[in-house]
Amino acid sequence: MAILNICSCYPKLPTNPKLHTLHQASSFTLPTTQQISLNPVEPSRNTFISLTESLSKATFLALLSASLFFTSDPALAFKGGGPYGAGVTRGQDLTAKDFSGKTLIRQDFKTSVLRQANFKGAKLLGASFFDADLTGADLSDSDLRGADFSLANVTKANLSNANLEGALTTGNTSFKESIIQGADFTDVPLRDDQRGYLCKIADGVNPVTGNATRETLLCE
Repeated sequence: MAILNICSCYPKLPTNPKLHTLHQASSFTLPTTQQISLNPVEPSRNTFISLTESLSKATFLALLSASLFFTSDPALAFKGGGPYGAGVTRGQDLTAKDFSGKTLIRQDFKTSVLRQANFKGAKLLGASFFDADLTGADLSDSDLRGADFSLANVTKANLSNANLEGALTTGNTSFKESIIQGADFTDVPLRDDQRGYLCKIADGVNPVTGNATRETLLCE
């Protein structure tokens, strides 16, 4: 009873409205990660994406323009090699063109039409006539060492006194009805049927190498 009386003697402390307000103000909830706004980052990200897309488009347009430019001008698309390289000699129609006496070392005549072209006395070391049409061409007295005649049509061509040492004639290279008097075929890889045909018409001695045509063809 004494204890109860003592407690009842003290009046109730008045409630401080300011403290109550402060307590309510301090009772806030931390925002979740979903509530945090990332809006300030979005503009930068969007700007970066736009810039990347713009650069990609600009690069594509530049490459497209360059390809169209080179394709439209064949002189820029294919250049020949050697001193005559300023002219286009690859994949061209060079019918009856005069190359006589010219230095055309490693010149590129791939897939060109060279019918009745004049190569008399030309230096054609390492030149490429891959898949070219040399029907009726004059290759007499020319230096054709190491030239590539793979798949070439050398029908009715004049090869008299030409030096073909080490030239390539793989594939369907045709020498049908060609003149080979004095031509040097040393180390030229010929199919048996090619060799057999050429041996039937082989004659003469090459004036530069001193080799007999039949001997260079390994005729029996």
